[in-house]
Amino acid sequence: MGAKYQAYRSLNYKLPTQTLGWNQYGAGFENMGKNGQPEAFPVPEPGDDQLLVRIDSVGICFSDLKVLKQGRNHPKLYNRDMTVEPTRLGHEVSLTVIKVGKNLAGKYQTGQRLAVQPDIYQQGKSTAYGYTVPGGLIGYHLIGAEVLETDEGACLLPLADEMGYAESSLLEPWGCVMAAYTQRRRLSPKAGGTMWIIGQPGDATAFTCSQALAPATVILTDAPASVKQIFSATGAKIVERNGLAVSDYESLSKELTGGLGFDDIIILNPASASAVGEIARHIARRGTCNLVGTRPLDGLVEVDLGRLHYDYIAFVGTNGFDIAASYGEARNRCELRPGGATVFVGAGGPMGQMHVQRSLEKPDGPKLVIATEISDERLQTLDEMFTPLARQHGRTILFFNPNSSKQSFYDFVMEATKGQGADDVVVSVPVAQLMEEADTVLKADGMLVLFAGVPNGTMGKVQLSNVYLCNAQYTGTSGLTIDDQKLVMERRLSGTLSPGRSVAAIGGLETAAEGLQAVLDGKYPGKVVIFPQITGLPLMSLKELPEKLPEVAAKLGENLMWTNEAEEALIETLWQKPE
Repeated sequence: MGAKYQAYRSLNYKLPTQTLGWNQYGAGFENMGKNGQPEAFPVPEPGDDQLLVRIDSVGICFSDLKVLKQGRNHPKLYNRDMTVEPTRLGHEVSLTVIKVGKNLAGKYQTGQRLAVQPDIYQQGKSTAYGYTVPGGLIGYHLIGAEVLETDEGACLLPLADEMGYAESSLLEPWGCVMAAYTQRRRLSPKAGGTMWIIGQPGDATAFTCSQALAPATVILTDAPASVKQIFSATGAKIVERNGLAVSDYESLSKELTGGLGFDDIIILNPASASAVGEIARHIARRGTCNLVGTRPLDGLVEVDLGRLHYDYIAFVGTNGFDIAASYGEARNRCELRPGGATVFVGAGGPMGQMHVQRSLEKPDGPKLVIATEISDERLQTLDEMFTPLARQHGRTILFFNPNSSKQSFYDFVMEATKGQGADDVVVSVPVAQLMEEADTVLKADGMLVLFAGVPNGTMGKVQLSNVYLCNAQYTGTSGLTIDDQKLVMERRLSGTLSPGRSVAAIGGLETAAEGLQAVLDGKYPGKVVIFPQITGLPLMSLKELPEKLPEVAAKLGENLMWTNEAEEALIETLWQKPE
């Protein structure tokens, strides 16, 4: 370990009196910093309930650009006057505790290294570090109750000593990827909730219910006598509203749920795709829609793709007449099928790459991976990054560009899967048309993961019959928890995941705006990581390191993978120790 790196790691240097940072005073690059440069701020003393922290590394995220573009109109800024109360970008952060306020002594220690979990709720209100709370594009700053006292406790994850700085800041985006494969949907009826059961006029099917369900209120619309008997026995309040037209659904929801939607909806013997689509519009956030029947719908169902991602609505179902058989995690998977075939749509971006890498490094991951991308350059990078990794793990990886291939996306996937279709399709591009197209290559019992979010109200047609006939899954996630980041770190420490593989470019603090522009332009095939403690480091891809920083390049891993050793060489070479 070099002397400078050792001093950096152990805090064996004089704390500077000033620090550089990039405040955001409104929408646009012109409102980032002052005259296109970071500003100097005093390094503050922490209050009794605050920490003074050093920001060691910051990953640039496409979500940063949403704040940059929208300014005060961003949902998490609540229309505040940013000229008076600026924010600061940077939510993918690794930091070190420098000073501890007296009321926090014992909970935190000087020199302790932490990662931030930025998705914060306080008294039910959604805020976020790097959005509502000024983030990490600064050398030193204070952290207080806005991060330490949230609904879930402190949003800080203690880091293992083995963790490097860059890979620690990437726990956040990697945590989002992990979250996509952990169950976020509610998969059983809400106890004490409001349930709407819709049948078909004149239907005398003898439905059963193998598990006790306990809604407080049940609204029955044209439900068979067997269903009324089932729920009358639960003690729930029964409300009958028969003979409803589609135009009556909204007024029913307003009357009985205040327009928030029904916690749970059960559709018995569904037949009309358009009717199912209209009913599904009235699912509450985190609600379920249970399809129970044995015959397919008469077409594709138009569903709200945005709500699948942001509101975690769940479509469950069963091929039979047991209402309760649809529910539960055992029936509704959220993980890639072991040994299956997985398609990643939009695999060339930083997050798409992470999904591909995770699937290849996962011990029981898919045997066949298909990565799609509209840029041949990005596909070439994917080939260079992941073909050796696929071979190493005994997997097959194929690449497809719809813009240059003579085959259609559908034909390519069907040929690659011998006509079976994909077990799983993961969409990392926020385009409804691509989400619809992804559904066409899915096996009847497959899973469609909407990792990229489109706005609520964005509709798309999918084969919802397969949910109850074959147990197909439609999932989406937004945000993450600290446990997701912890899982990434555990995978890294066990040797089953290499977060550093995601780093594509590095830069010093002055290059933060340039790094954001590079992300906007898709300049680098991976993550841009900023090192706020290093000045004078131009933004550069890892491919440029052999020429520009050979001492750092010499410590890169195979295929120019970022390593902790390269990071140590970077700090040893370029960090200017305060005197």
